[in-house]
Amino acid sequence: MTRVLPVVLVIALVAALPLLGDNYLLRLGTMGAMYAVMALSWNVIGGFAGYPSFATAAFFGLGAYTGAILQGAGVYMPLAWVAACLAAALFAGLLGLAILHLKGHYFAIASLVVAEVLLEITTSWTSLTGGGMGLNLPILRISVDAQARLFFWAMLALASLTLAMNWIVANHRLGFGLRCIRQNEDASGMVGINTTLYKVIAFILSAVFVGGAGALYASWVFYIEPPDVFATLTSVKPIVMALLGGAGTVLGPVIGAVLFLVMEELVWRNLLEIHAAALGILIVILIFFLPGGVLGLFKRRRKPAAPSRPLASAEAGR
Repeated sequence: MTRVLPVVLVIALVAALPLLGDNYLLRLGTMGAMYAVMALSWNVIGGFAGYPSFATAAFFGLGAYTGAILQGAGVYMPLAWVAACLAAALFAGLLGLAILHLKGHYFAIASLVVAEVLLEITTSWTSLTGGGMGLNLPILRISVDAQARLFFWAMLALASLTLAMNWIVANHRLGFGLRCIRQNEDASGMVGINTTLYKVIAFILSAVFVGGAGALYASWVFYIEPPDVFATLTSVKPIVMALLGGAGTVLGPVIGAVLFLVMEELVWRNLLEIHAAALGILIVILIFFLPGGVLGLFKRRRKPAAPSRPLASAEAGR
């Protein structure tokens, strides 16, 4: 409880952001919550299990188009969001059974290709998805301020659910099994862990809330097109966020999402011409100089120093 209560307090303070009456802050808050959903979701398969998944864009785009198509057909908006979560989870389960036998860069390439395949299907299926022209969603008949508050609270609630899911997984036998798989998958199977089942469950959990975030995003912006929701950067950013904060931890991806959003707003908006180069430099820095993320850096600093060898020998002699 001493760890949970401060997190609940912070979420409550963030939820009070609309009291400031600044729609720009609400937009940043909505984007930050969406980034947290994606980073926390990737953390289950990438951080806990150690599988380098690039399928986030596929789940996000699938959720966005599922929600958009259903809303266009007259389905109530929250029901469309739930349906998008279920569609992403079902797709991830089937996809996981097909590609989770691959490892390392083979799995990474296979997961990356999925978004490109869905992009081509969405672009070609004009009668259902609108093709390259995209889809327009029904506009809500409420004020702009009310819309900003609605989508901020909805995305924050989704991020809170994703955070709770990460906490449950980390403290459940599933999390223990996934960490064993990350350390040595073959040995995990030998000691009785059903590695295939655990990996498929982790892959489903990495997709379900991302699909909901995609549907929420589509409702928020009222218009989507294939290159926007299936963008490769949508798969790369969550990985960078999780590594920045600390992959394999519960709060690390949230911290990474906030830091990434700050950098995006303060630095990269003013450096549009070298945006991709800045992202590449950040990845290199994370890999070589900050392998444990921000949380890993703090843990190393707080780790007590080991006693010196002479002192240890003296103690042993006594």
